[in-house]
Amino acid sequence: MIFLILAITGLGVVSLSSFLYWQGAQTPDVSGEYVALGSSFSAGIGLGPRIAGSPVHCFRTAGGYPALVAQKAELRLVDMSCSGSTTKHILSGGQLLLGPQLAAIGPATKLVTITSGGNDVGYIGDLMAASGNMGWFGAWWHGDIKSADARPYDVVTANLNAIITSVRQTAPSAKILIVNYPAIIPPIGSCAALGISKAQAAISRDLAQQLALATKRAADETGAQLVDIAKASIGHDVCSKMPWVNGASVQTGTAFHPNAVGAAATADLVIKAYSMRATNGSAL
Repeated sequence: MIFLILAITGLGVVSLSSFLYWQGAQTPDVSGEYVALGSSFSAGIGLGPRIAGSPVHCFRTAGGYPALVAQKAELRLVDMSCSGSTTKHILSGGQLLLGPQLAAIGPATKLVTITSGGNDVGYIGDLMAASGNMGWFGAWWHGDIKSADARPYDVVTANLNAIITSVRQTAPSAKILIVNYPAIIPPIGSCAALGISKAQAAISRDLAQQLALATKRAADETGAQLVDIAKASIGHDVCSKMPWVNGASVQTGTAFHPNAVGAAATADLVIKAYSMRATNGSAL
């Protein structure tokens, strides 16, 4: 019996490895007018049906802001965003055998959005672990929560700069928008919907502010345009009457990620920025 169990387990591992290898070996579509890069906040995890043909672990959905932007702006979308990805994954790949997200940039690209950096600094991972959404194993895997200052914000800025430089080399006329993260924690205090301690809320609030500064530095240093969702979403945090993000407990969507209202609001601001004439380091 033990040999049968081991054989079935081994077959499952081989099958999964083969599938992930097949996913990673697919040649990216470079014909997109709009290419979306980034993490789960771009992918729209939990916001609708999975985009056909996308890697299963990326959780790209038809309810994410890139799909909404593409529909409203009538742009041909190639969505490369992937839940759990970092700025390094955009640059050089390596996320479960996937190649670099940048590989989808081509001469037809008119618009590029980048929402990344949160996973580099453990922003949502902290909240998931502190609220118990990861379970005991996930919390153990995540490890101890560090102070907000002990995060690689400089890496986020440097990698965003490199991403923008690479985009311009391939698609020099493309509009590049850095779309940062919406407010999750209120400016002061906490609430039951967050499902975390006041001490953790203070750490995450500080972390979010420093992450927003890191992405703004990248916009300032490269001349990319910042779509400042962090600022636009003030008053729409988890504790507000009309949140743009979910709290610790959700019936639809994913904890500590944008809800449908937040995705739609982000899409509207991205479309507005895309329609505006670009100015160096400007923010919307």
